Order: sequence, then structure tokens, then C-alpha cells
Amino acid sequence: MDTKLPKVLIVDDDKFLLNMYSIKFSKNGFEVASASSGEEALGKMKEGYTPDIMLLDIVMPGMDGFEILDAMRKENIAPTAAVIMLTNQGQLADIEKAKSFGTSGYIIKATTIPSEVVEEVIRIYNLKKNTINK
Repeated sequence: MDTKLPKVLIVDDDKFLLNMYSIKFSKNGFEVASASSGEEALGKMKEGYTPDIMLLDIVMPGMDGFEILDAMRKENIAPTAAVIMLTNQGQLADIEKAKSFGTSGYIIKATTIPSEVVEEVIRIYNLKKNTINK
């Protein structure tokens, strides 16, 4: 039985949301790391941090969420991480673009309370884990 806590990397330029989600995931048994920019997130992973789950906002200054994903795919950074977009961008074009990058899920912040975000992330992560282990 694997008792290792899943490691989640939360990437969002909103410090309040970053802190709130960090606390919420920590209280639910996750090992949490956070980054307030794409550059910071990529830096952490290049230094050896390998998240099991990555929550990624789309709209951020500097690198947006899709640019971060593109860099991760090109450089083969955290290839097994379940990448879940956690954003306020609900347009179909954004959802389709996220799917084209092979993301595991898409959660719209404005319509999902934090406890539901945690539940959905756990559901997505377990689905991905069970698919890999089969």
C-alpha cells in the first residue's frame, strides 16, 4: 500500500487564493508547494520538485498557464503529473486548448467552492492513478 502523500503544486498569481488552496490541500493530507508565477513553478520542477498533481491558473502575468504547460511538455518536466487547470476562464476554446495539452481536468474557480475543488482534484488524481496502475 502506497502511503506517500500526493504532492500538489499550486500555481496562481493571486496570493490570497494560493494561500487558501495551500491550507485546504494541506488539511486534506496533501504535501503542498506553491508558485505565484510560471517561471517560479518551472524553476521548482527543474530543481527536482516532482508534483503528483499540478493546479494551474491560465491568466497570469509573464507566462500564462498554457505557456507553462508548453514548456513542461517540450522539456519533459513532470510528465506523470496530473495537470488540472484551476481558472476563471470558462470559454470552450480554453477548455479545448487545455485538452489538447493532455490535461487531466478543468475546474472553474468562480463556480466551485474550495472544498469542491479538493474533492474534484482527489477524484481526478485517483482516476489518473488507477489508469496508470492498470
